[in-house]
Amino acid sequence: MNQETPLIAEHLTGLYTDFYELTMIQGYFLEGKKDEKAVFDYFFRTNPFKGGYVIYAGLENVLHLLKNFRFPEKALDFLASHGFRDEFLKYLSEFSFNGDIYSVKEGEIIFPNEPVMRLEGNIMETQVVETLILNILNFESLIATKASRIREAAGKETTITDFGMRRAQSIASLQAARASIIGGFNSTSNVAAACMYGLQTTGTMAHSWVMSFGDELKAFRKYAELYPSNCVLLVDTYNTLNSGVPNAIVVAKELELKGEKLLGIRLDSGDLTYISKKARKMLDEAGLDYVKIIASNQLDEIIIRSLEEQGAKIDIFGVGTKLVTGYPDAALDGVYKIAVNNDKPVMKISENIQKMTLPGKKNIIRFTNNENKFAGDAIILENESNIPEEFYHPLFPDKKKNVKDFHFERLLTPVMEQGQIKIPVIPVQEIAEYTKKRLNKLDDSHKRFENPHVYKVGISKKLMKLRDNVKEEIMGRK
Repeated sequence: MNQETPLIAEHLTGLYTDFYELTMIQGYFLEGKKDEKAVFDYFFRTNPFKGGYVIYAGLENVLHLLKNFRFPEKALDFLASHGFRDEFLKYLSEFSFNGDIYSVKEGEIIFPNEPVMRLEGNIMETQVVETLILNILNFESLIATKASRIREAAGKETTITDFGMRRAQSIASLQAARASIIGGFNSTSNVAAACMYGLQTTGTMAHSWVMSFGDELKAFRKYAELYPSNCVLLVDTYNTLNSGVPNAIVVAKELELKGEKLLGIRLDSGDLTYISKKARKMLDEAGLDYVKIIASNQLDEIIIRSLEEQGAKIDIFGVGTKLVTGYPDAALDGVYKIAVNNDKPVMKISENIQKMTLPGKKNIIRFTNNENKFAGDAIILENESNIPEEFYHPLFPDKKKNVKDFHFERLLTPVMEQGQIKIPVIPVQEIAEYTKKRLNKLDDSHKRFENPHVYKVGISKKLMKLRDNVKEEIMGRK
């Protein structure tokens, strides 16, 4: 992986935030609170796509950006023009993130309301990075999850590639390409992302190539002449079955005479099931059973699953718009909430009980049953030395799950200490392999597209008691 090209320009790292983050930390500074200690949690509330899980992605980008989080002179001049105090700007001129971060591994399977990242430090540094963390983790986790669902629909062996750069929200395409690999894709058309993250690139041709020659067969021959060992022909510019595929067969036979083979044909319109079956038959009858059929055009997991169920003869799927935009969900609803302030556990109270938060420093214990499948997660206090034998539903405490005889693991581990990254850079392909292994341990009932089984996430008895005590104290002060 190459991080020489940053996602954010150096002079903008400290400004990559919402305005109110800066007004708040100036307020903390002016009120003499800058050295107060704080703990914040990152978590999300609802699975996207009406699914059963989320793939955690974006950790490496977050750590890299926090390591380089600064307010250089150009940023300070901008803030001065917006009325920030001189003494505060002097503080920012020497600012760097020196906090500690605990996180689950990138590529982990995570579930609603689990504190999957914990930040500890002074109130200034832990507050100001909120927007950056939400921006990166929410987006990359959303896209990795979408990619995982597409992989589930396509099957384990089918090749799937990211074609989404042109439809992405600007340079978010870089993160989308990376996240798609974590979620199970094989390659990307995004050359910049491939360079940054060491990904495999792929691509075919556009209709403009065919149209520029005025003759489809001539266009195919020229492309094959230029790229004889990596030739994929787009066959739907004029008429897929009457000219595109027949002309591709002619070129494939000519390549054979030169000791080369046509790699594939691409379908980008029409009834993909019907056309792919007809094209496969034509290719096979011409002795070209090795030629792959690639399909694109507004694909997602639902369409791909339908194509598979109908027996479409497609070897490779190119997925663009609906991958990189997270269609139909525009965002993951990740949030960032304070859990400890000045060494005192705190929580958010809400009339909507689902929006109440959990106080204190926490970790996640994942239990695995004797069939090597994930059996549930317990959110516990970090200082709990004994692993609970049962955990409780956070909203209905009379509901509990016994996990006495299950294997367990702690999910949050240190990834940054005093602003320094403590974990090695992991190639994206290795993160993807980790995701694959973890998904294999998730029961298929949680992977269903319709009405997936709800994964059990509970809290320990000690955390429940702390939550109730803090709530009672807050309500007593009102």
